Amino acid sequence: MSRHEKALELLGEFKKTESILDGIRKFYEEFRSKELPALGQGRISGIVMAEIFVDYYTCVETLFFRLSQVFENHLSRDRWHSDLLHKMTLDVESIRPAVIRDETAVLLDELMKFRHFKRYYFQFDYDWDRLLYLDKKWNDVLRFLGEDFGRFKDFLTGLSR
Repeated sequence: MSRHEKALELLGEFKKTESILDGIRKFYEEFRSKELPALGQGRISGIVMAEIFVDYYTCVETLFFRLSQVFENHLSRDRWHSDLLHKMTLDVESIRPAVIRDETAVLLDELMKFRHFKRYYFQFDYDWDRLLYLDKKWNDVLRFLGEDFGRFKDFLTGLSR
């Protein structure tokens, strides 16, 4: 597959991922404004918020993995999740610019750590301090990631011509 074709395919991946992320964002905003006030900070609302944060990060990570397969695809076996996130901050000379900035990676790292915690947490009562911390970071994640994705899509658009 040529660079042109790979760039077009990745632009399609971005479009699909952004559509999914937008659906997650809309669901979260609706939940946050309607259901959370009615339910309060209990088990059900904690489970919903946790799932939203985990699904959001997993969707972003899936896109990063697909980008990595095209541009470098050298991930450590034992810590590939954190390795992948780190590699997205690297400007790989003559291959690709950084996909995300360091500030975005720090925010996404919080979501990744929470996802790892949740994967092995088999209880239904979540730490609301932790959930509210992630909630506070939510808008920054959305804004930074949107800006970073825009820059990288511009790069891909240039490759696709």
